[in-house]
Amino acid sequence: MPVPATPIRLLAVDDHALLREGIAALVQQQDDMVLAGEAADGVDALVQFRRLKPDVTLLDLQMPKMDGIDTLIAIRQEFPDARIIVLTTYRGDAQATRALKAGAMGYLLKSGLRRELLDTVRAVHAGQRRVPPEIASGIAEHIGDEALSPREIDVLRRVAAGASNKIIARELGITEETVKAHMKNILGKLSAQDRTHAVTIALRRGIIEL
Repeated sequence: MPVPATPIRLLAVDDHALLREGIAALVQQQDDMVLAGEAADGVDALVQFRRLKPDVTLLDLQMPKMDGIDTLIAIRQEFPDARIIVLTTYRGDAQATRALKAGAMGYLLKSGLRRELLDTVRAVHAGQRRVPPEIASGIAEHIGDEALSPREIDVLRRVAAGASNKIIARELGITEETVKAHMKNILGKLSAQDRTHAVTIALRRGIIEL
């Protein structure tokens, strides 16, 4: 790929300074890109994006103040042409699907940054989408599945935290019978054998987080 006349300007957004330093070390060795700025949370990311107008943004999903998906949506609402690569430690297809639907053009596992970051940045800058094969296959595997509703996700998060049906009912202002009905739907949608199995599946796929 030819070196552009002006370097690709990057914004790195992650709450871990060590990861931002690693990205900076990779980028500074390249003739065709430069790290224009950094942010440690979603709120600052929006501020820095407005100020810098980067060509490509590297955006962590798990951050304080405003998470990656909300940050992605906020940036894209103001700047529809923003080219954003999501960074995550999670392989879950549900999380990847949310990010891509929100407008991410790339999706990278942090474990593969050293191998894949630079090529992904160049591809996304050129207008291409990049998703690791293992993530793409997970998305394809569940593409026809019925998604959990927001209320079902609320219930499952509380199950994951160890709450009983009675406690969940009180916290959500619904009856225990309604909680049981939600759990029945959750088990069916996730093809889970029981509550624990449902939580395990949901964590693996990125439907909920602990």
